[in-house]
Amino acid sequence: MKHKRKEESKTEDLQQADDKEQKAQECKLEELHEKIESLQKEKDELFAKLQRVSADYANFQKRIPKQISDTIGYEKERIIKALLPVLDNFERTLQNAHSAENVDLLVKGIQIIYDQFLDILKSHNVERIEALGERFDPVFHQAMRQQTDPDKEQAIVLEEFQKGYKLNGRVIRPSTVIVNKLPEEKPGDWREADLPEQPKDEYDAADECERTDTE
Repeated sequence: MKHKRKEESKTEDLQQADDKEQKAQECKLEELHEKIESLQKEKDELFAKLQRVSADYANFQKRIPKQISDTIGYEKERIIKALLPVLDNFERTLQNAHSAENVDLLVKGIQIIYDQFLDILKSHNVERIEALGERFDPVFHQAMRQQTDPDKEQAIVLEEFQKGYKLNGRVIRPSTVIVNKLPEEKPGDWREADLPEQPKDEYDAADECERTDTE
């Protein structure tokens, strides 16, 4: 009888252990299912975002060329509108050229138009490059030829053949210039002015000796 009860007790213990293990496995499976569902949801959200980004990028690729074209067209229109008053002043100057009382008035009108054109260039961040009298700089100047002027320093710009310009600080056309090149002095070359000055009393003594010999 006692032996039978012991067996039943062991059976119950084994059953309880099996039940606990089964419940633990069920809990783990449930946790795994929840993680799978969470990952699946996250994957779907990421895929949806990727689709939206891809669609936005495709629209951007279609839209950006038009925006660039519109911007270029707007800038062209703005520059042309700024230049039209200069053209108007040129036309008026040419119309009045034949009836101008003197050449000075004509030159004055052309100078006004020239200054107006420079102001328009400045408004578009275009500035002239200083060249005349400046030291030659290959970044801003282009040497057309060399010329010798002993009164000026070496590599100084003597003449400006064509003006250079910068746009937003970047060179769009260098100045075409004539650069000073001094002749190289050879070791044996000398000039009378380079000789040291002889003391005056030595010259006087030499003259006195000559006079004594003559007498």
